[in-house]
Amino acid sequence: MVGPMLRLPAPLYTQMVGHCLSGLPDEACGLLGGDPDGVVVSCYPTRNLAGSAKLYTVDPGQHLRADRDAEANGMAIIGVFHSHTHTDAYPSPTDVAQAPDPDWHYVLVSLRDTHPVVRSYRIVGDRVDEETVIVEPRRAHPSGGFARTTAR
Repeated sequence: MVGPMLRLPAPLYTQMVGHCLSGLPDEACGLLGGDPDGVVVSCYPTRNLAGSAKLYTVDPGQHLRADRDAEANGMAIIGVFHSHTHTDAYPSPTDVAQAPDPDWHYVLVSLRDTHPVVRSYRIVGDRVDEETVIVEPRRAHPSGGFARTTAR
């Protein structure tokens, strides 16, 4: 039996990590659109309204636009990502307390070291379970299109 996993096409991985790097010295954040099986099809970089190196708040207007775009393209928002500028890619107590949806994938990008480290978790209540992240070469989405990168 294979455990929970997140499948992330390489162009979207690059877009996500690039957005996190561009947010330094503050944390950066965004949303992931895809299917319920954990296949990411779209990356939606958003502004961090907290403007902080220790906290993030996804811009609600950008969240709404991402949600509408995902729905219009037969997807849903399946997760959120944000960077940790000085700590490991593991959810902080604040991250756990603010996890809005037990079905979401919570992706952390640690920028503490020379090379970014990306890990993903499922958070239900106070329980945090890591899941496998598979970075795949660019591949066709089941609808026939390719993984979509979205502008900020």
